[in-house]
Amino acid sequence: MPSSRLDPIDRKILAELQADGRMTNVELARRVGISAPPCLRRVRTLEEQGYIKGYHARVDAHELGFEVQVFVMVGLVSQAEADLVAFEERCRAWPLVRECHMLNGEVDFILKCVAPDLSTFQSFLTSDLTAAENVASVKTSLVIRGAKHEPGVPFEVLEERLGRSA
Repeated sequence: MPSSRLDPIDRKILAELQADGRMTNVELARRVGISAPPCLRRVRTLEEQGYIKGYHARVDAHELGFEVQVFVMVGLVSQAEADLVAFEERCRAWPLVRECHMLNGEVDFILKCVAPDLSTFQSFLTSDLTAAENVASVKTSLVIRGAKHEPGVPFEVLEERLGRSA
């Protein structure tokens, strides 16, 4: 289990930063129970080791005028590795596609898309996505409302799991 390389303080640091990435190092150190200099060293090490991928603001898409959110299930003609990679690269280039996940099952990919309005999404759908090379099928589901958005991982589950294995 990869997280076994992390001690309890490292895991506390990650959990606190996941909940509030803007807190000062002094506040973080206070919350995890160590002084500021070793806390900063630990954060830098966690960044260097890839446990912390970055920091960002969680913006409100609706307030910014992005009224439409759609999940798109995409089936491809070919699932050869080169074709999968080519589709992933294409998705990275489309601004309306915010997330792209390859799946196992009936569809090959699920995309999370946002758009300011339905006509913008429809234009993307007909001009870009369905016209893309290797795309065999596309099914869309318009989001009516979101009930939960929790980025990251549930650290309480990790701690419980580590407690059982100790």
